[in-house]
Amino acid sequence: MDYEPDFDDRVPPSFDRMKNIAQDIEAKGFNPGLIVLLVVGGLLLAFLIGNYALYTYAQKTLPQKKKKPVSKKKMKKERLKQGVSAPGE
Repeated sequence: MDYEPDFDDRVPPSFDRMKNIAQDIEAKGFNPGLIVLLVVGGLLLAFLIGNYALYTYAQKTLPQKKKKPVSKKKMKKERLKQGVSAPGE
């Protein structure tokens, strides 16, 4: 067994690359998935808060909806149900 390794003084290239990858992962900082989640969550929260603000502003400033006028025919029916005779009958 006369095995003489070619890499006496240095690390094999495959292990050297793994060391660099490990250092790159630690140096990146935040997880990209976490960043995407925070951005999407922030946009959703801003959308909901904006909608609430516009809703409250509209409630304060816009006039109330007008009710539809009741037709004479319906008023006559209501009076007959209550037992009051309609005028002219």
